[in-house]
Amino acid sequence: MSGHYPPLTCAQFKSILKKLGFEPRPQRAGTSHEQWVAIIDGHFRKVTVDCPKAPFSQDLISAMARQAGVSKKRIYEIHFGR
Repeated sequence: MSGHYPPLTCAQFKSILKKLGFEPRPQRAGTSHEQWVAIIDGHFRKVTVDCPKAPFSQDLISAMARQAGVSKKRIYEIHFGR
């Protein structure tokens, strides 16, 4: 994979989170932030997804990947089906 990563839409990132085993928490009224949670390798993980900021910048994708406990490279491997 080249060093260039395309931006991801909200739907694409949520699909990746589902493949990693995350599930959405019920959303609170008055906020655009969605929280996705999972227990990964015995650790509780929570990823905050703010769909109005989509398509997501590389910095934001990196931050959400860290929250999920994976690398940005792994996010794109899942996205491209590798």
